[in-house]
Amino acid sequence: MHTLIKLGGSLITDKRVENSFNADIMHRLAHEIAQAQKIAPTSLIIGHGSGSFGHFVAHKYGTMTGVSTPENWRGYAEVARVASQLNTLVSEVLIGVGLPILKLQPSASALCHDGELIQMALNPLITALQNGLVPLVYGDVSLDEVRGGTIISTETIMTYLSKNLPVKRVLLLGEVDGVLDGDGQVIPRITPNTLINYQSVLGGSYGTDVTGGMFAKVRDMVNLVKERPHLSIHILNGQVTNRLLYTLTDDLQTGTLITND
Repeated sequence: MHTLIKLGGSLITDKRVENSFNADIMHRLAHEIAQAQKIAPTSLIIGHGSGSFGHFVAHKYGTMTGVSTPENWRGYAEVARVASQLNTLVSEVLIGVGLPILKLQPSASALCHDGELIQMALNPLITALQNGLVPLVYGDVSLDEVRGGTIISTETIMTYLSKNLPVKRVLLLGEVDGVLDGDGQVIPRITPNTLINYQSVLGGSYGTDVTGGMFAKVRDMVNLVKERPHLSIHILNGQVTNRLLYTLTDDLQTGTLITND
């Protein structure tokens, strides 16, 4: 069984400042993952958002809603370029702490139908896992049968992987302690039956984000656990030192847990 770790774009970049990489946070998270692998080794897939690298360009060209004109396609290529640029920065940090990272570019094989990811090559990822490597994916562009092209968020990619691979848990790291209610308190658990209670208090993301706010992300995760009842999804604060380490080694229960019941 696999564990998926998603490093939020708002965590590893400043989404309000274009092309800003939070190197210090990324280095700390990388060390926590490497340390956890020594304490409690597990099969990992890591993904990260595009943050201030991808979202500014995608917003400028409207890539999420479709690609048709020459200018649109130039923007599509530019989004892919800057997303890959951030991926290189992230991978170098992870490799630097000794993790056997294999970068896998989603847009090389992804295909959507009106914004829904319907196809992405799994064999390279499966082979990597079978041989002890850690696949690294990221928010990227994708061809689309209806829109011409679009954006696929890391959550979309991880949802696809969770539906097609034996995934036990997904860890979503952001810059808050979990999903917060109207009083600013962490909601410890969300299920399909309780999600509707929080719709009015889950706002959008800070900064420029073309893939939807917090409610859209939580809704997608709830839909996923409905389809995969064995799966648990954990939303936690990546800004707190050792929170990822302790979560990976099952020494800490904090943040928001999304389960089927």
